[in-house]
Amino acid sequence: MADERTTSPAGSTTGTLGAPGGTSTRAAAVESGSGEMAPGDEVPPETPGSGEDVCPDCAGTGGQGGDPCPTCEGTGRITRAIGGA
Repeated sequence: MADERTTSPAGSTTGTLGAPGGTSTRAAAVESGSGEMAPGDEVPPETPGSGEDVCPDCAGTGGQGGDPCPTCEGTGRITRAIGGA
């Protein structure tokens, strides 16, 4: 799927997936710290004692067979519990 970008009157870029820059909604949620979890996340983003890791199912590419990875929802990252989180 090609990423079609448009520029709003204010000059910000939006993509076809509805989030700034054309990122997935989940990726935008992670970047904004809203705490939305992907299926592969062990804990919500921003949880104390957690950290990002490469998605084990797509090896960080964000895709599988031409489609977004269902585990990380296309971001290539998951959130793991570290040290008992």
